Amino acid sequence: MNTRIHALLLGAALVGSATGQVPTAAAAAAVAVTPVAPTAPLAAKQVLTLQGAKQVAAAALAEARRLQAPGAAIAVTDDGGNLLYLERLDGTFAMAATVSTGKARTAALFQKPTKVFEDLINKGRTAMAALPDFTPLQGGVPLLLDGRVVGAIGVSGAASAQQDHDIASAAASLPLTATQVSCCEGVAPGPVTHLPHADVAAAFAVGRPLLEVADYKIHASRRETAGLAEVHSDETDVIYVLGGNATLVTGGTVSEPRTVADHEVRGTSIVGGDTHQLTPGDVVVVPQGVPHWFRQVEAPFTYYVVKVIHGSHGA
Repeated sequence: MNTRIHALLLGAALVGSATGQVPTAAAAAAVAVTPVAPTAPLAAKQVLTLQGAKQVAAAALAEARRLQAPGAAIAVTDDGGNLLYLERLDGTFAMAATVSTGKARTAALFQKPTKVFEDLINKGRTAMAALPDFTPLQGGVPLLLDGRVVGAIGVSGAASAQQDHDIASAAASLPLTATQVSCCEGVAPGPVTHLPHADVAAAFAVGRPLLEVADYKIHASRRETAGLAEVHSDETDVIYVLGGNATLVTGGTVSEPRTVADHEVRGTSIVGGDTHQLTPGDVVVVPQGVPHWFRQVEAPFTYYVVKVIHGSHGA
């Protein structure tokens, strides 16, 4: 969840009442990225920072040492394939720096691990090798935040091509976090939104959205009866209960599922899953793709929902 969404959730609750090297790949700290504030006609975008790139490289270095790799050149790029950070272990052949950078650039621009392309070429699709500035050698892996590519890592010079891939994959598997470090030049912060008490109260009286923009939504929700089971493949729901009580079921399997809109499935109920008894003051976070169903409510049941949008549906 980005900093702006976190602040909005805290505001809703009020109305209702990294640096350093990584010692091992498994214990590596979350990697920093820079949120870029939107201003029309631009969209919000997450940008890998230099510190974040160094932490990814440190995780790869830790994995190389764990595997006792004889050498390694580690390159980290942004989502456009531009080099952010490069480190080459002593004794690694010089060309590994160029090869690792090419692997990272290819993984970032194509948004796929370079192993995919090496396998395709080995199976006969040799025409791909003619693509410009293209390094179809395994060892390049994209870096993801909320399903979006924010950069890539490339490794060359380990004991084998497979070990190049394993080292890069270990570093890329670490979680990335949206941490405010600096704002990109030329992009001004978005406007502050103030929703007067009267407007908020009117929205809760009937249950309707308070604000919907490209990368998040805030709903003043009201339920008088139980609802349908839902699955949002591109939205994380952050729920803050204001009034009433409800039984929420999460997980399990949706009965009689049907697609009602892009990224949204509804059903009559949920089989299995976990049951949560909700009371005023409770907060529930339902990640994208998790079925959820208000099985019972004591009317009126009112709650804020901050919907954080992921993937191409958002910014």
